[in-house]
Amino acid sequence: MSLIRSRTALYLLAVFFLQHESARGAPPQENRPAKSEKLPRPIPLGRDMQLERDPASGELRAITKDSSAAPPDGAIHSRVTLVQVPCTVAAPDGTQVRGLTQNDFRLFEDGSAQEIASFEASATPASIALVIDASPSIFHQLAEMRGAARSLGENLSPADEIAVVSFSSEAHLLLPFSKNRALLDRAIESKYLARVENSSESRIYESVFLAARELFQGRTGRKALVLLTDGQDSGLGLSWDPRSALPGAGAAAQRLAFDDVARELGADGIALFIVSTENRPRGMTPEWLDAHRGEMLVTADARKQNMPNYTLYLAELARRAGGQLYFLREIGNLSEIYRRIALAISAQYTLGFYPSAGTARPGWRSLRVDLAERADVPPGSKLTYRGSYYVSAFQ
Repeated sequence: MSLIRSRTALYLLAVFFLQHESARGAPPQENRPAKSEKLPRPIPLGRDMQLERDPASGELRAITKDSSAAPPDGAIHSRVTLVQVPCTVAAPDGTQVRGLTQNDFRLFEDGSAQEIASFEASATPASIALVIDASPSIFHQLAEMRGAARSLGENLSPADEIAVVSFSSEAHLLLPFSKNRALLDRAIESKYLARVENSSESRIYESVFLAARELFQGRTGRKALVLLTDGQDSGLGLSWDPRSALPGAGAAAQRLAFDDVARELGADGIALFIVSTENRPRGMTPEWLDAHRGEMLVTADARKQNMPNYTLYLAELARRAGGQLYFLREIGNLSEIYRRIALAISAQYTLGFYPSAGTARPGWRSLRVDLAERADVPPGSKLTYRGSYYVSAFQ
């Protein structure tokens, strides 16, 4: 009986305590911190996707269960919606120039001035995909990369969402877009990241294509993809012949080509940041890149300067997407590079315009962004933006 009385007394005491706390305004149960989220299982990208090149437009379509058929008459008319052009302005000392307004920018498509219909100065949350090469050639960099990924998360806005993709022979989504920085840490520390290094392949451009296609579809606001790799791709058969970047003929036409990757980034306005774990080629100076920003970088002249073609293709993708290429061994610290990338994303301006034509045949359109003379920026500042965008036949 004494044991029963003791339990009854404890029960009544607990009820009294809970009622007393409720009267004092204790937070309701639903507002208390939830249990920490679990990291989802990795998802392979592209397994349910079949590639098919459209004979009329030359575009490589990704056919899935939800894909719609091409127009029955074979005519392709692309409806042009809002085109977003991400820009950054860096002072000569490398710091990002903030505080500019819409009136500080001038925007041109194919040489014709365009009215800026929307302007964002880092006001909207960003979606950032961290795409990590986990092939054997750079697997030894992963220990440093784990700390660097934290640096990226710490220097972004808490409202920004980060996804993590790792790849070697296959691309795996380790973390869907999330604001949870604890989950970012777990994704970087995940045992699945260490499992993919057993493959001798490194499908860099295929992984970028799949990440852009599957992760960013339907997302609005500022978008960025951060790629860490050595550049030695084993998927597309790229060579010193620039034609190797183009779609093949016959049965090879259905395969992914370098041009398709550039198109995918160019159609969706994804800002591209590439970190190469290789040395910067001696001739590939910022001045050389600026002088060749309107032409293919893989040339016989570049070969004579002993520039590796795999590094040239990374620079070429950055050129077409209006991205930035960093060299780990030049800066020496991956955390510092990721910090700079995070600051660039956080200081990004996004210009939006509706092309005056309204509708257009599919293809590339050139872009130019100028700073107005009255723009309050230090002399010698560098304006970075994508120099073109792609009008898809299937928008």
